Amino acid sequence: MHGSTAALLPVRRKLAILTLLLAFFVPGHTQALAGDYPDRPVKIVVPFPAGGTADAIPRIVADWLSRKWSQPVVIENRTGAAGNIGAEQVYHSAPDGYTLLSSPPPPLVINHNLYPRLGFDPTKFEPVIVMAHVPNALIVNPTNIKASSVPELIEYLKGNSDRTICATQGNGTTSHLTSELFQLMAKVKLRHIPYRGSAPALQGLVAGDVDVMFDNLGVSLALVQAGKLKLLAVASSDRLPALPNVPTMAETLPGFEAVAWYGIVAPPKTPKNIIDKINADVNEALRQPEVRDQLKKLSAGIFGGPADRTSAYMRDEVDRWAAVIKSANIELQ
Repeated sequence: MHGSTAALLPVRRKLAILTLLLAFFVPGHTQALAGDYPDRPVKIVVPFPAGGTADAIPRIVADWLSRKWSQPVVIENRTGAAGNIGAEQVYHSAPDGYTLLSSPPPPLVINHNLYPRLGFDPTKFEPVIVMAHVPNALIVNPTNIKASSVPELIEYLKGNSDRTICATQGNGTTSHLTSELFQLMAKVKLRHIPYRGSAPALQGLVAGDVDVMFDNLGVSLALVQAGKLKLLAVASSDRLPALPNVPTMAETLPGFEAVAWYGIVAPPKTPKNIIDKINADVNEALRQPEVRDQLKKLSAGIFGGPADRTSAYMRDEVDRWAAVIKSANIELQ
């Protein structure tokens, strides 16, 4: 027996070594190897054009992350189909943390209730974090629209049904759904002109090609301050401390609220420790005074928190916008 046991010892040692080696190649060990993340450039796809808040917020965070990680963090604008094209690209990317999606609500919580077919399942993305939220606001071209308040605008629209043109960031965007909510609650009609993003829609509004728009305050506030546009109300639940004289939509239409938010998600099946790493570092970025100052200039409120907070928030947003879509009877082909 002693001789047999001695003979088995080298075999046991070999098995132990083989077991350790195999551990480096089984799926579970991906978690351990991810400790070096990131060791090469990271790409963040933004599915809307440059120049709007959806582009500005991730650029602020990406700039800080690139210094934190000592790796380039590159923003790539992949526009079209209300964010679906960029979202689909990320969805089918490798789940390794090197291709991420930064987006406002449409492709994450809205579009699967609007479009009959998508090339991705938004519920399968791995939520990382919501960086910030910005209230939508009702802005008008001051030459085309003389109204100076929401009640005055509603009165004007009731006498000019279907003749007033409303720009939006595109079909299915929060800008579009907020305008539909306004028409539903105010019992008025607008002619809808969808643009490909916030920046071109604002250009059309400034030029007078369109009359009114619901846009987040991020970029449009500067145009208001320059006198090129007129701000009638914000769609937050309360008046903004920075704009105490600007009423809320709810002061005229009780219960009216619409906020745009900007999140980061990863492809399905991205390892949890990579999600947690990105979440922790973006939260650190959101605590930096220089980042907070830049976001404040965009009227953005910090959201942050753990990844499960983002997951819960997105689930609530799916229900909220689905209710708006159903109530307004919105259908897209």
